[in-house]
Amino acid sequence: MCGIVGYVGKRNAKDVILDGLKRLEYRGYDSAGIALVRNGSVEIRQKVGEIRNLEELLDNESRRGISFESYTGIGHTRWATHGAPSDINAHPHADQSGTVAIVHNGIIENFVELKERLTRQYHVHFRSETDSEVIAQLIGIYMRDAESLEDAVYAATQDMTGAYAFAVISSKDPNKIVAVRKDAPLIAGIGKGENFIASDIPALLKYCKEIYLIENGEMVVVTADRIDIFDENRNPVRREVFHVTWDVDAAEKEGYPHFMLKEIYEQPKAIEETIARRLDEAGNIRLDGISLTKEDLANISRIYIVACGAAYPAGLVGKFIIEKLAKIPVEVDVASEFRYRDPLVDERTLFIAISQSGETLDTLAALRAAKAKGARVLSVVNVVGSSVARESDDVFYTWAGPEIAVASTKAYTTQLTCMYLLALHMGRTLGTISETDYHALLAALREIPGKLADYLRDVREVEALAKILYTRDQVFFIGRGLDAAVAYEGSLKLKEISYINSFAIAAGELKHGTIALMEPGTLVLCLATQDALYEKMLSNIQEIKARGAHVLTVAKAGNRAVEAQSNEVIYIPDCRDELTPLLSVVPLQLFAYDVAKERGCNIDKPKNLAKSVTVE
Repeated sequence: MCGIVGYVGKRNAKDVILDGLKRLEYRGYDSAGIALVRNGSVEIRQKVGEIRNLEELLDNESRRGISFESYTGIGHTRWATHGAPSDINAHPHADQSGTVAIVHNGIIENFVELKERLTRQYHVHFRSETDSEVIAQLIGIYMRDAESLEDAVYAATQDMTGAYAFAVISSKDPNKIVAVRKDAPLIAGIGKGENFIASDIPALLKYCKEIYLIENGEMVVVTADRIDIFDENRNPVRREVFHVTWDVDAAEKEGYPHFMLKEIYEQPKAIEETIARRLDEAGNIRLDGISLTKEDLANISRIYIVACGAAYPAGLVGKFIIEKLAKIPVEVDVASEFRYRDPLVDERTLFIAISQSGETLDTLAALRAAKAKGARVLSVVNVVGSSVARESDDVFYTWAGPEIAVASTKAYTTQLTCMYLLALHMGRTLGTISETDYHALLAALREIPGKLADYLRDVREVEALAKILYTRDQVFFIGRGLDAAVAYEGSLKLKEISYINSFAIAAGELKHGTIALMEPGTLVLCLATQDALYEKMLSNIQEIKARGAHVLTVAKAGNRAVEAQSNEVIYIPDCRDELTPLLSVVPLQLFAYDVAKERGCNIDKPKNLAKSVTVE
């Protein structure tokens, strides 16, 4: 969601902040702004649209002789929740006196009540439609009697409910940033004679690789020489330094036209890394940091896999493979629904949270709800030190590296890889699969990166098909078994970045309504990679083909019978049925990418979407 960057030091704060905001563009935003402390006042500039619009505004003012030289400041990229995207609703927001400025990620749930109170009691005039302005106005009121900025910030947080991370500067305390975290990501970067705050690591990589991960309920006070962390009761907190092991180059395009395409091509390496990190010298699965003994697993009566977005279809694959290998019942749920019902969770429940960022608010809330009921929590996440990881009993890290494009690709396939490794470990530990089957499936899994790399060497056919089919306004995806899960992910990718009305369904459900929508020319992407269901799937394809649908099928190499019922066929390398999702999803990713390119869409930053959804 929204991006936050703050700086205190000896450099020009404007340049550092704008650079950091650009590195957070992948999170999604619709406006940008900056606030600087200079000459005893706080100066704010906001602009709807891209960061370059803000830069043009600043450059135009600089040419007129207005200086933005400052050593303390905060910046923000906003994704609208309260109030439409506009200059006036863009962050930062100031209090009525103009001495306080804030940037905010999240939602203040009681902002209406606070707004009414501030208007009635203090005659505050609000300029924007946002919930965020309440924070600035509250702090401004408390600054009247406070001894320091952090005193005023602390007092304001006692009045607010919701999920948020916000940062504050004030002309009354000019060499300081105060920031608070509650259910939204926040970090502090450690420099020499300069320090930083941000909502995500890429914003700071150019300047520092040592950071503090700010925990829930904590306040951080940042000056050029110090970073002090306090808990929710204002007790000092000692925090270990987190060392970032990847560099800024890993977050660059490296010659690719888009991050999404780069990340598609990084999948063989990411999958290989995720597997290799979990194998011992003998080639057996080793789950370091995850203690799931035979006794632990025997005590589990059910598993919940809970996720959002692309992680959800990864969970569907996880359900299939865990039930097949470990023989434990698995339920997959959307996190935003799970948290608002009363699921049957107890001490015999294993709760598996899947999240790329580890900061998805709904997933985090569902995790906490399950944990409160006694469940054991295992998370599958890509970001080390993220909130989901820190609040889990066990963590299974993917090794995808930084994923910048909003549409997930390599994070998704590495999540699948974790599901396979986890299921194999469970099955072997419980004795529900034989040693022969264990080694055969693990060996086949280890072959996937090579097969995927071979497939990606020539994907011109997908690009050619996209040039023909990109004008369609409605697309259906169908499949059976594991192919149904992949269909959901393929449909999500297409709608995310091309804005085509895309719909996925289990093929066996066609006759229960959806087949009524099949007309001459309707584009249907059919997945037919499951040998055990191949004949059934051919029948479904015949049904839609008979109604004039344009059929594009994904099948295993060698299964040519499908050509008679398809307009076009994309072949993936042959592999075991259980592992096809790791291969079959890739042509669907490429198809979505190529279609979006033909339609002129903003592929890495699709409209209205954000990389990490940290609000409800």
